[in-house]
Amino acid sequence: MSNAYTAVALQTRCFAINKLNELDARAKIMANIERVGGQIQGTKGFVGPSVKLVVLPEYFMTSFPLGESFPSWQAKACIEKDGKEYEALGKIAQQNGIHLSGNAYELDDNFPDLYFQTSFILNDSGDCIHRYRRLISMFAPTPHDVLNKYLDIYGYEGLFPVTKTELGNLATIASEEILYPEVARSLVMQGAEVFLHSSSEVGAYDLTPKDIAKRARAVENLAYVVSSNSAGIADIDFPAESTDGLSKLVDFKGRVMAEAGMGESMVANAEIDLDALRRYRNKPGMGNILSRQRNELFAPMYQQSVYPANNMLDENNNVKPLERSHFMQTQMATIANLQSKGLIQE
Repeated sequence: MSNAYTAVALQTRCFAINKLNELDARAKIMANIERVGGQIQGTKGFVGPSVKLVVLPEYFMTSFPLGESFPSWQAKACIEKDGKEYEALGKIAQQNGIHLSGNAYELDDNFPDLYFQTSFILNDSGDCIHRYRRLISMFAPTPHDVLNKYLDIYGYEGLFPVTKTELGNLATIASEEILYPEVARSLVMQGAEVFLHSSSEVGAYDLTPKDIAKRARAVENLAYVVSSNSAGIADIDFPAESTDGLSKLVDFKGRVMAEAGMGESMVANAEIDLDALRRYRNKPGMGNILSRQRNELFAPMYQQSVYPANNMLDENNNVKPLERSHFMQTQMATIANLQSKGLIQE
């Protein structure tokens, strides 16, 4: 049996909940899920039964916090790990016989004062089989910000999960993390073969940093990249089409197999051929970059701290009271520290 199937990076419009009260926001989240479910059904009906994997864009349920406090965003936008939102998404996956990946703001009982931006995968039975918390973010809490406590609960293996499925070894990368080669490399060192990238990024005719990075991450790791961008964000004080286009599938040699233009689209669909990937990874030669890594050379450099871990914990490993200004203040202190070390020049 051939290990090949069709994957879709579904480029769908996001409808924000920011201006709504908690009750209306929750209703709109469910409406957004229902809308996406209809698009998935239509996409599979048009593209064909070979569609086994669909990746949704970042923010497809809620958009992003635009000045809301932590408690406010938790109340109206963040979902429970076993909540009705996952149940509804699971039904979509089950009814369409697909694995479904996306990104959501998620609550965690171990960190009641925070939320994490979480990339998930639901299998074709509707079960959540993969959960990855975004590690690098400008304006959202991450496991790195509470690292000691997070490791005590989830262990190091909880930072870089890779899930073995009949569709290959799947891993998720959240949004701008595609710009950080260390994230993808850590995942591929756990066996990842297909990166699922939920994004909401600049739409442009010229190459963008994220778009270059998608190709680079594929080549560096000999892995497929399925990258889904939002088709604009509506109902928010934000130019809607600022994030649009460029959803694409990239093969393990960095070649773009399919790419969507602007607007809602299912055009970014192509075949994932696991047999071809595995043959290439097992073939000696200069092109087998994965087998030529010399990680010992770089380990000492990565021992240097840049952005500080545990910046949201106090001396007792409890989460400190936080305001949104914390993110910018921490980055400014980091830049000052790099200047003092002579690593960057004023």
